[in-house]
Amino acid sequence: MTDKTSVREQKKILARKKILDAATREFKILGFMNTSVSDIMKESGLGVGTFYNYFGSKEEVLMEIVKKLFAEVETVLKSGRETNSSSPELLKLCCMTTAKLIDENRFILPLFVSASARSDKPEQLPENLSPTFKKFFEKIILIGRERGEIRRDIPPDLILEMFHSIYQSAAFSKSEIPFQENIGLKLKILLDGIRFDGGKT
Repeated sequence: MTDKTSVREQKKILARKKILDAATREFKILGFMNTSVSDIMKESGLGVGTFYNYFGSKEEVLMEIVKKLFAEVETVLKSGRETNSSSPELLKLCCMTTAKLIDENRFILPLFVSASARSDKPEQLPENLSPTFKKFFEKIILIGRERGEIRRDIPPDLILEMFHSIYQSAAFSKSEIPFQENIGLKLKILLDGIRFDGGKT
């Protein structure tokens, strides 16, 4: 009985992974809004009915993919903390890791860019899919202020808005500079501005 249960559970895990992997590929090619459950299941090699044994909607699938990306950022930041990186270094690590993930998974870009409706190919995502990468930046900024590594004369919320604007401006930039490089250059300017220089409180 245990062996049968184990095999059944393994099949469920495999089927769920196939669906998530297929959805990621289809979202990359077609975009989130243009991908249907049928597209995902055709790519996965499983029947359409199987989808609803694991997920209630494609929005739920998207959230699972985003959670996995959150975990990747957290892993990178954990490594940075273990090497005693400064708050500005952690912000850079967080920003560039996120930029890489967005660049490789453009279908999640509207989660980071509130002005996505003004893009050439807007993708309207459900309101409940707001990004939570903000929490990573917020924690680093607050700790950095406590350590005296980040200026305290600029409100944390304003700094957070500035980080968000990096993704937005890079996404709609008219420059031919690649997305990640574009963000890296803007990040350098931002970090130079928020570092504590001994003359600010």
